Amino acid sequence: MAWYDFFTTVPEMERQGLRDLKKTIDGSFRDFSREFGESLENFFDPVLFFLVWLEKLLLATPWPIIILIVAGLAWLGSRSIWIVVGSILSFLAIAYLGMWEDTMSTLAIISVATTLCLVIGIPLGILMARSDRLQAMITPVLDIMQTIPAFVYLIPVVMLLGIGKVPGLISVCIYAIPPIVRLTNLGIRLVEKEALEAADAFGANYFQRLFGVQIPLALPNIFAGINQTIMMALSMVVIASMIGVAGLGVPVLRSISNQYLALGLMNGLAIVALAIIFDRVTQSYGARLQKHRHGENHG
Repeated sequence: MAWYDFFTTVPEMERQGLRDLKKTIDGSFRDFSREFGESLENFFDPVLFFLVWLEKLLLATPWPIIILIVAGLAWLGSRSIWIVVGSILSFLAIAYLGMWEDTMSTLAIISVATTLCLVIGIPLGILMARSDRLQAMITPVLDIMQTIPAFVYLIPVVMLLGIGKVPGLISVCIYAIPPIVRLTNLGIRLVEKEALEAADAFGANYFQRLFGVQIPLALPNIFAGINQTIMMALSMVVIASMIGVAGLGVPVLRSISNQYLALGLMNGLAIVALAIIFDRVTQSYGARLQKHRHGENHG
């Protein structure tokens, strides 16, 4: 074989091997989705039921009550009258401009997605803080989840579960969960050794030390993770609307398709308003926790 034949034959063999590998992967995933797709849908039925129930509850609740609840939560989190007034004015503007129902749908999916991220992410972060080996295994997975384009992991989720609320919720969770895992792990690892030694000296077991010392001292970092998780979940609203998730992302997507500038701007600004409210409230609460922690340390 001449040298030029070698350099033309080998790449062709590699391309054929790559094509065979792609066919194998596609066939295996197709078989998996056919065999386990229905079981996965049944597994997520409770989440779907809760999401639908919360969305109907928010839509059925009169808007003055929703605004009062938002104002109360904003005050409890921030203790700032300006953030409370800004939250009230934002929701009044949303209602006046006819975006109330879409906003309630967005609040429902963001609330459920954030709850799922916390339920899964905080325990995972605690386990990572306990084991360096587990941290080394999970950190590359978190890197992939944060860097891979959202459209890429929409493909297997939609192939498994179809179009609807649950695939959108799963996609939001995949994108939004890494910050809470990372910052929970970081917060617990940053707890001073002196505090742990004091807990051990008083005879505290692992769970007493975890819930009585480590988690309270790590709360500022954990709330920073909650803040970032909510922000990333909100940033997925428009993309999730492409696979059947109701909310503010649907009008934005429609405005892009039909060149409705005003519609896209109004709904986009509603998403921004929600993001600012969540961001200011959680940041203010985290800052208060940080001050309280420093006050205890100096005391």
